[in-house]
Amino acid sequence: MFQFLTVVLGLIVATAHSQNMSIDLGEKYKSNSFITVNRELSQLPDDSRAVGLNAVPGDGLSYLKDISFKEGTASIELLGENNPGSSFVGLAFNIQNDSTYEVVYFRPFNFVAQEPLRKSHMVQYIYHPEFTWKKLRETRTDEFENEIVNPPDPDQWFRAKIEIGKNTVKVYVEDSENPVLEIERLTEIKSDKIGIWTGFNSSGSFRNLHLETR
Repeated sequence: MFQFLTVVLGLIVATAHSQNMSIDLGEKYKSNSFITVNRELSQLPDDSRAVGLNAVPGDGLSYLKDISFKEGTASIELLGENNPGSSFVGLAFNIQNDSTYEVVYFRPFNFVAQEPLRKSHMVQYIYHPEFTWKKLRETRTDEFENEIVNPPDPDQWFRAKIEIGKNTVKVYVEDSENPVLEIERLTEIKSDKIGIWTGFNSSGSFRNLHLETR
């Protein structure tokens, strides 16, 4: 009996410390739940679940006001395009303010690259404003970006799963069993804000955000 109660109490404690959330980004848009920086956010006319960020110079960020997430697993569907140098789409987390945050993002135009150098630049981790992609590529080459062995179609929706731990980040794409990127986080400061991100002169679309916190 004692062992049974111990197991039950353990399950209750585990449940209390973990939470699964499926988030309809279209509904969040309609309820004015985003804070958007250097972009215009819109609901996609052909998909009520999806939102899009327009393309303007500089990076764009849109994060959720009413969702708390620090560590756990975040999965999301993203849509960029095969437009070399102008399609950067990703998930931002640990958003401390409008310019300080971590991002895992993708360069869909490199999904079809043939050159080894471009192929190695399909997925990227950054921590702005200090650790930009350029600084990381110059000072810690190949440590924070990688190739995707079986990349998606650059002009179609694809799913990314990002496991965010206290000190590490692992990234999976579609049904990959092994991470396409695994890195040590570049900050110990933590915030509970999460959102969507696009890079310089890049638009992007996003839907079906799912969060499993711990």
